[in-house]
Amino acid sequence: MDVINQIIQQSAIGAFSNAVRKIVLTVFLAIVLTLLSMLTALLLNGQQIHISFGY
Repeated sequence: MDVINQIIQQSAIGAFSNAVRKIVLTVFLAIVLTLLSMLTALLLNGQQIHISFGY
């Protein structure tokens, strides 16, 4: 936990208050979890999807 706190303090969000840090980390985690769920859905259902490029 000390390593994570040190990384946060030395990053760009280190100067902000704890509330702002929590909001930034929550948004970041939401984006990461969304991307992971989309990747999982693509890997599980990728064979049924027809992707065409162009018109």
